[in-house]
Amino acid sequence: MRKRKVVEQLKASFGQVKREGFQFDLIERYFLNKENSDSFQVLSDKTCHDIDFEELFMFLDRTSSKVGQQYLYNHLRVIPNALVSIDQKEHLVERLTTDIDLRIKTQLLLKKLDKGDAYYIASLFQEEHQKPPRWFFLVYLLSAAGLLSLLMLPLYPQLFLVFIGVMLLNMGIHYWNKKNLYRYVGSIPQLLQLNSIAQHLFKEELFQPIDPELPIAIRMINQVRNRMSFFRLEARIQGDAEAVLWGILELLKITFLLEPLLLFGVLKRLDSKRKEIERVFRFVGEVDLLISIASLRKGVAMYCLPEIGDSEFSAKKVYHPLIPNCVPNSIAVSDKSVLLTGSNMSGKTTFIRAIGINVITGLTINTCFAEAISIPRLRIHSAIRISDDLMNDKSYYFEEVLTIKEMIDSSSLGSPCLFLLDELFKGTNTIERISAGKAVLSKLSKNGNRVFVSTHDLELTEMLTDEYDLYHFSEVVIDRKVDFDYRLKKGKLTSRNAIRILQVNDYPSDLIDEAMDISKKMDDNALVKTL
Repeated sequence: MRKRKVVEQLKASFGQVKREGFQFDLIERYFLNKENSDSFQVLSDKTCHDIDFEELFMFLDRTSSKVGQQYLYNHLRVIPNALVSIDQKEHLVERLTTDIDLRIKTQLLLKKLDKGDAYYIASLFQEEHQKPPRWFFLVYLLSAAGLLSLLMLPLYPQLFLVFIGVMLLNMGIHYWNKKNLYRYVGSIPQLLQLNSIAQHLFKEELFQPIDPELPIAIRMINQVRNRMSFFRLEARIQGDAEAVLWGILELLKITFLLEPLLLFGVLKRLDSKRKEIERVFRFVGEVDLLISIASLRKGVAMYCLPEIGDSEFSAKKVYHPLIPNCVPNSIAVSDKSVLLTGSNMSGKTTFIRAIGINVITGLTINTCFAEAISIPRLRIHSAIRISDDLMNDKSYYFEEVLTIKEMIDSSSLGSPCLFLLDELFKGTNTIERISAGKAVLSKLSKNGNRVFVSTHDLELTEMLTDEYDLYHFSEVVIDRKVDFDYRLKKGKLTSRNAIRILQVNDYPSDLIDEAMDISKKMDDNALVKTL
């Protein structure tokens, strides 16, 4: 593809969602193998499932390279202990937004790492390298024997049989080693590309503060560059399928056992340079991440930089970024949690997810989908999607009990948490659900924790007024139509439309009358008990 066309595509795609497939099994490899124990929090698989993390990632990802894509995935899954150098990062994002020539020049470099093989670069510093077998000393002997017999063949033709015997042994070892070679024939050439790109990027003064000592790591990797170039040649020949050249090179490699000698020699040297490779990987990933953030902000209707404080939790016109034309809502709570009521499909769960997503993106990429937002630094836990674990013979209720128990354990560990819950203890009876729900919600809201919980149990609104601010979503039933405005409203829900919705959907009139009568009697009994 001509450079001019690529440049035009890069300009047109800035601010746009990617239109490509996402191989999450490869994208998440760097994250799964990375040691993140020193971070503030690593988001659990459960929380990611609850907030539709993969769909969120596909929306947020505007990277140009596979390295940047893996780096971004890890960045979003890991909440750092502090927003390090946030002013410096924001300066870089601003420059990459306004300086189109610089951005395009950088993206053209990054796109050289857009092939699938680039996903495997991280394995060179994260995974155990293939070790040579104990009999590997024979490779050196057979390589020397191949050379000597070939050199002496014109003088001593009778050595031809010896040469053939050595070649047969070498051929066996050569093809035994192929499976080892194929493991690295993609990653090592991409490492060469990565190091070259990092070297070019570092020439740009704007990027040098990201890692001022990067040239040291680049030079260390370049010490193995000549040996690694063999793998680049191997990959190119395989890709081009140039049969004649491949055949000649294959004979030379068999005769002198070049592949196993070079492979294990390179791996031994790379094993001592893991920190340097990771350092270069992070530098390139960070540059791509910054461009991705710039593109994301360009493409959304509204965003803001969060204010990270100690206790205030407020959001003005916050919205869920994955929902087209999502209705924004505002909320402000000081030291309380939030209890949401409302009917199904009114917007409760979407709002809870929107809060979770904005806290995550605010604490990781300093970007929120709102007009303004102020949040404390919180660890995020959720119980939104819970299902029966039939493979392990766990019921819905038991699965929920285990999830809530983990939250209770986390609620008193010292660092404040944000708990996102949807309909507590749906798998049990009304009296025990309300009793246990009240006790759990009171427990979770202590120690500076924040809880955002939805419920259909209006009784909880009376029991939790001291610890929770009450909000609700509501709908309007007019004639035979149900309208939702998806607007968050202060206070508890006062209207009940569930039976009315059954009526407008043509449930039998005698069924509706009976339901209305039972509802009235239950309300009257509840009133009498209250008095």
